[in-house]
Amino acid sequence: MRDFNKWLKTMKDSIATYNFFTDFNKVYNNVDSIKVELNLLNSLIGSKNIRNDFLNLYKRYPEILKAIPILLAKRGNQIKLYEAGCEKTFNFDKPNYSAEEYADFMEYTKLFDLISNHIINNLIDYAIGVEVGMDTNARKNRTGDIMEDIVESYLLEAGFEKDVTYFKELNKTDIERKFGLDLSKISNDGKTEKRFDFVFIKDNHVYACECNFYNTGGSKLNETARSYKTLSLEAKDIPNFTFVWFTDGMGWNYAKHNLEETFDILETIYNLNDLESKNIVI
Repeated sequence: MRDFNKWLKTMKDSIATYNFFTDFNKVYNNVDSIKVELNLLNSLIGSKNIRNDFLNLYKRYPEILKAIPILLAKRGNQIKLYEAGCEKTFNFDKPNYSAEEYADFMEYTKLFDLISNHIINNLIDYAIGVEVGMDTNARKNRTGDIMEDIVESYLLEAGFEKDVTYFKELNKTDIERKFGLDLSKISNDGKTEKRFDFVFIKDNHVYACECNFYNTGGSKLNETARSYKTLSLEAKDIPNFTFVWFTDGMGWNYAKHNLEETFDILETIYNLNDLESKNIVI
């Protein structure tokens, strides 16, 4: 019988790889897509009459609006504003306000000040820096992807073959159709469509897996632990089916009580140390 506290102590504080920190290809591609517009806006740097110069530039090249959202670290081509009871949605792909109102936008958001007072020297360099900063928000997703890659490497090492004996991202309906199972117990009588990161089959038994890694705390961990506790209880009475959870990360120290409750009822919960030491019973 495994000891939860000893198991918790084997959690890792990081699984970062070299490409975890910043997706530079995405950064460069995003900036390249508005490079012409940024270069046009570069002509305004140091302007002594930036509002007038902006209006003249916009009259000749209205496409410069496409580059404005990224200067405010904003994705998409629309920005919604609410001020003094007035709600506005500026569209930077298909202009929906007058040139003067777009100039007001630039003034009130301090972009004119940023550009005209030499706070920056090149908007392309500035946009690259913004994109790098915004890309850090994607690290949580990359952590999940890395965890999945690690688990998949162990499946391959164990002799499983992709799309033959193991499958990525199958939902409940896919599993039922492919393996002839009834998973209504884990779908609230068909009202929800659960998706699993991996599904593999061994000795005519189907194993459905979830993978995640948490290096920080938060309410998400408690919700996940409770959800997987419920899922494991629901799956116990389904013939030829087992739920498996691969999880890791020091973040679990902040949600260990909920994790322990799941650990106590789910025999097939494993961390990376279990994979490394081949301490897997399946």
